[in-house]
Amino acid sequence: MRFLHTMVRVHDIDASLDFYVNALGLEEVRRYDNDKGRFTLIFLAAPKDRAAGSDERRAPEIELTYNWPDANGVVETYDSGRNFGHLAYKVDDIYAACQRLMDKGVTINRPPRDGRMAFVRSPDGISIELLQEGDALDPAEPWLSMPNTGSW
Repeated sequence: MRFLHTMVRVHDIDASLDFYVNALGLEEVRRYDNDKGRFTLIFLAAPKDRAAGSDERRAPEIELTYNWPDANGVVETYDSGRNFGHLAYKVDDIYAACQRLMDKGVTINRPPRDGRMAFVRSPDGISIELLQEGDALDPAEPWLSMPNTGSW
């Protein structure tokens, strides 16, 4: 058995791709539009996972699912992603990752005060845990004294 993907429903493809690709750093692997089913699937993977994979063994992915508006133009709404739990990614430098996210306008809900772990949320409320690759970094400002914001 091996992990394939996690599906997350999204309300806005552009906002979601801006977050997952431009801010978080994932890469789009493939996209599938289903006219009959009226949905779009976009598969994303972390760069290091993609580099380690092959055609026979794809990297673990996130499947962003966008359900198209119905005949009346109504888009289905979803509850908070909190009941989903969270996605987790290892990063090379927790401080640099959090700074990059903040520079893109993303709120750091749980700052990496310990040099090891942080939490942010996607535009659809999905909680994302960032973990320092290897040993924790030495505690440093501004992270050390930054308070939690919201929930994760």
